[in-house]
Amino acid sequence: RIKSGKKAGGQKGHPGTTLRMVDNPDETVIHKVNECSSCHTCLENEEAKDYERRQTFDIPPVRLHSTEDRAEIKLCPKCGHINTADFPEDVTQPVQYGSRLRASAVYLHDYQLIPYDRSCELLSDVYGCEISPATLIRAENECFEGLEEFENVVKDALLQSPVIHCDETGLKIIGIRNWLHVVCTASMTYYSAHPKRGSEAMDDMGILPNYDGVIVHDFWKAYYKYLCDHGLCDGHLLRELTSISENYEQEWSGKMADLLLVIKGCVDETRETSDSLMDEQIKDFETMYDYITKMGLEENPPPLDFDTKPKKRGRKKQTKPKNLLDRFVGYKGDILRFMHDFEVPFDNNQAERDVRMMKVQQKISGTFRSFQGARSFCRIRGYISTVKKNNLPVIDAIGAVFNGKPFVPFMDSV
Repeated sequence: RIKSGKKAGGQKGHPGTTLRMVDNPDETVIHKVNECSSCHTCLENEEAKDYERRQTFDIPPVRLHSTEDRAEIKLCPKCGHINTADFPEDVTQPVQYGSRLRASAVYLHDYQLIPYDRSCELLSDVYGCEISPATLIRAENECFEGLEEFENVVKDALLQSPVIHCDETGLKIIGIRNWLHVVCTASMTYYSAHPKRGSEAMDDMGILPNYDGVIVHDFWKAYYKYLCDHGLCDGHLLRELTSISENYEQEWSGKMADLLLVIKGCVDETRETSDSLMDEQIKDFETMYDYITKMGLEENPPPLDFDTKPKKRGRKKQTKPKNLLDRFVGYKGDILRFMHDFEVPFDNNQAERDVRMMKVQQKISGTFRSFQGARSFCRIRGYISTVKKNNLPVIDAIGAVFNGKPFVPFMDSV
């Protein structure tokens, strides 16, 4: 990562926020002047000349609100049939927690990543309700089931997206290493937990086998099983190029890193007024690219083979610079995909951001206690990520799931 040169903290001119007075406060408290502080004259009957105002914003004490639903029972005077009114659809038990409280429980554990026991403790301290971890798990399971249609809609929408981002990271379930896979765009997220990292897991997700757009990824070879177009994360390649320059002192890697950044700058500038570079620009950049890879081949000639022993099967072991150079030679089109198609980003930061909080969850909890628990967390977290990308309040969106109306912002575009 290159230092920006900026000072730590907020930058000059950045948009800030501050607490401001409101015109109509919820409560007004008048503090009276009863006597003169100078001569002690009684002022109780004098009218106030003016007021000095100060406002305090605070949270009032919160306690559970109980609602009793009573269904009328009436006897028909004509036929004697007993008639009972219907309860609301979400009132199914003699005593139960409402959707808002269940949403708060799921919010604490699956969004804020607070463990079960501490989530229950917080609900007890704030709302005064003694909720058990088992109740929280039941709320999660209910939320998981209520998001099945949402997840199917997301998968269909991702299939229709011209560009998707993919990534994977380790995920411990019952102490055993599994894998978390993410497929996402700027407006939606899909997570999947699977024992495998490769194409078996990707096939089971049911997205990549039928996808015909552009997959942006970090050069995990399993993605190349799929016959769609590919875009490689150039941010990842820049880090590898920097490592080669620093540790192997090769010239070609530094020049290639500079070229990629120049192309990125040109694309970013052109994007404001056009949807493509000029043919002459593309030709010049590709010529420079080919020149640099040729320079790299000269810096990394094939080793002279004086060994007369029988050859071992498989690929010969190469140096890290040569392996990276081979990637630049063999995958030129995918590395420069962002230059030819402005819908393809320069890096895979979108997917990397979407897996980051899942890694935080692992640091906090260490492992999932069941595969079903991991599945529930992935589906709910995918919903939360999608809600946040669409700038909606998370707790209200979770509450909508318990009310049978999960948020699906892209239904019209599917």
